[in-house]
Amino acid sequence: MTELGEFLRSRRSLLTPAQVGLDRPGDRRRVPGLRREELAQLAGVSVTYYTRLEQGQSRNASDAVLDALARVLRLSDDEQAHLRTLARPGRGSRRVSRAERVRPGVLMLLESLRDVPALVLGRRTDILAWNRLGHALIAGHVDVAAPAQAATRPNIARLVLLDPHTRELYANWRRKVDDVVSYLRLSSGQHPDDEQLTSLIGELCVNSPEFAATWARHQVRDCSPGVREYRHPLVGELSLFEEVLRLQDDAGVRLAVLSPEPGSASAERLALLASLHAPACAGRDGAGSRRG
Repeated sequence: MTELGEFLRSRRSLLTPAQVGLDRPGDRRRVPGLRREELAQLAGVSVTYYTRLEQGQSRNASDAVLDALARVLRLSDDEQAHLRTLARPGRGSRRVSRAERVRPGVLMLLESLRDVPALVLGRRTDILAWNRLGHALIAGHVDVAAPAQAATRPNIARLVLLDPHTRELYANWRRKVDDVVSYLRLSSGQHPDDEQLTSLIGELCVNSPEFAATWARHQVRDCSPGVREYRHPLVGELSLFEEVLRLQDDAGVRLAVLSPEPGSASAERLALLASLHAPACAGRDGAGSRRG
């Protein structure tokens, strides 16, 4: 089955007939969720056409058809965008033509954020650059200069799924896994020709049962602002507001900034972490990379 078909089938499985007004007493089903013919009926398309769409044999679905399917399946905005990308691979996907780099202006901005952790992330969740406090918070056990070269760049997905230190860092590790996998599912739809991204997903499926199980659910969600809880080995519990800013002209590259509430215990602990980390970084490049 195609990626589009798997996504549609996964969304069908989450809806019961009762939820869409098709409850039939005594109706026994071999699999949960809506049948193809039921979804087709509710969306106002023929069963034959919907079947062809699910099988990847129709790549010219109209906006009206995709909107109808999204409405019946109760897709979120991110899921609806993902549906359009998968249904129209020639128009919705983005070919990867160059390596990800961090512009000098972005590096200067990163270094100017001295009091809060900040990282620049790529479309594969590679850490392209970080400031000193971002390094201290997320991966103090990794060389601060690691993002400088593509071969040594830390990857958030690998750290979260495969690194014991990072697993302990997130107070709600399960939520972080969901967020990472949901983003990678979205990114893989946008960049189907990115061989490194495909390789990363394969690696994680093989080495992390949690990733494989979550990946199979076809969750799709872009990065969004929120509050993240940490259990840092040096300073203890931290509650930080996470903002993710997409950089114009750099497709897939994002600046993540983590801020404590002013005057809070988290702000005090973050300041302590900065003081503890500063001596170890004396004389070294604070952003970890000048050329990303």
